Amino acid sequence: MQMPASPSVAGPIAEPIAATAATLRGRYWLTRYLFLRALGFIYLIAFLVAVEQLRPLIGANGLLPVPLYLHRVASYYDGRLSAFAAVPSLFWLDCSDAFMQGFAYAGVGLSLLLLAGFANAPLLALLWFLYLSFVHVGQLFWGYGWESLLLETGFLAIFLCPVLDPRPFRESTPPPVPVIWLLRWLLFRVMFGAGLIKLRGDPCWRNLTCMMYHYETQPLPNPLSWYLHHMPARFHELEVLFNHFVELIVPWTLFTPRRIRHAGGLFLVAFQVLLILSGNLSWLNWLTLTLCIAAFDDRALSHLFPARLRQRLLVARERAPSPPRRAVTYALCALVAYLSISPVLNMLSPRQVMNSSFDALELVNTYGAFGSITRHRHEIILEGTTDDTLTDATRWRPYEFVCKPGRVDRRPCVIAPYQPRLDWQIWFSAMGDYRTSPWLLHFIDQLLQGNPGAASLLEDNPFPDGPPKFIRAQLYEYEFTSWDASSGAWWKRKLLGAYLPPLSRDDPRLREFLREHGWE
Repeated sequence: MQMPASPSVAGPIAEPIAATAATLRGRYWLTRYLFLRALGFIYLIAFLVAVEQLRPLIGANGLLPVPLYLHRVASYYDGRLSAFAAVPSLFWLDCSDAFMQGFAYAGVGLSLLLLAGFANAPLLALLWFLYLSFVHVGQLFWGYGWESLLLETGFLAIFLCPVLDPRPFRESTPPPVPVIWLLRWLLFRVMFGAGLIKLRGDPCWRNLTCMMYHYETQPLPNPLSWYLHHMPARFHELEVLFNHFVELIVPWTLFTPRRIRHAGGLFLVAFQVLLILSGNLSWLNWLTLTLCIAAFDDRALSHLFPARLRQRLLVARERAPSPPRRAVTYALCALVAYLSISPVLNMLSPRQVMNSSFDALELVNTYGAFGSITRHRHEIILEGTTDDTLTDATRWRPYEFVCKPGRVDRRPCVIAPYQPRLDWQIWFSAMGDYRTSPWLLHFIDQLLQGNPGAASLLEDNPFPDGPPKFIRAQLYEYEFTSWDASSGAWWKRKLLGAYLPPLSRDDPRLREFLREHGWE
């Protein structure tokens, strides 16, 4: 008896599969959903950093007090209204520690809502303006490139999510495709700008030797940095070539057909993961990884989500955006195009600058990283003593920071995307002298007072029973130990000299310096 023929693979089984691929291709519901959740995570980290560090860094008794800063800004612009227009911030209303701390906690709460899936335009606008307020009063300690990158990304996210309805998959609130393209434009500027600044900056990027120094001299190395530093020279040369490929060539794929764009997106994702694994660059790479999501459509991302959600998207009818929504989206595109003129001219300029803003709201900025690579790692080590009189026998006890190198046997930290801002800033201080980092003397004065806020910025306080009588700053050169080192240490160091002489609370030089800066 003849058996019935088996269904053809090209028949009823294959048709739904093909329909699935065709339906999800070129749609961005899952893209928006994943992007906004990832952005919520970045916002959460950023506001947690503010909760824990704003009082000792920029509070009324902090290293760079906000009240003093806003007073100087108002004096410069001849009035608070003009000053607000130049430096928009919620904290012109009240810059007390309690007020700022309250809004830092509010930012944490709103970030958790976004991370949990609640997303609409008012929520994203509030998150954006809250963080803008902190960045604009944070001065040196909030002056990094990833701050403006978060602000620009957060601003575009306002127009990506639904206006009021927080549900992510409502048929009446499709993701605006032009905003997806604006996110790709932002990702392009981040990557291509970083590639250009390298080619124009340090010659080691052109002779392929930069990575021989980077892992050891980057701001906050992690344990993997030690192992990567010891790889052969040819490996480091290939790293630089790969870096140039990903930063200078791959970004152009963001504007190509979907298959090429997805391939380029995978390169960008892999590159950011490698950077995350090899160092502690705050949330820069995590946020860039978030932007990479915009390179993919729902078809490419569908395997990351459960089948029930994919089926829900298949049966949903995607409605065209309303006329007001289209008008707002087109206006946003026009605004970004206009504000992009200065960043593009900066990228084309032989005098390209990194991480700069060209408008008061930091809506469209220029980016870049590691245009120059230091060849030697210098570290400032703070040491204190309780001795009343200094002699050759004086015992100095070092202060250990949260993450930056100190004890040579201490393992490099893993802390990103969280950022210990004091650790970052003192890395820059070691490249100059105290006059380029006046806040450091203010910090030393607070440690001499036994200020608990200053001590909270450190890993531990070597003087728990009372403040020291003297503090000095020594400058060391640090190097990773070699493969065959038997000491168990991660670092070796040599003393270069005094960065600051021993200082006491009643030292007239210290008191005069603090008076000059308004900190006395």
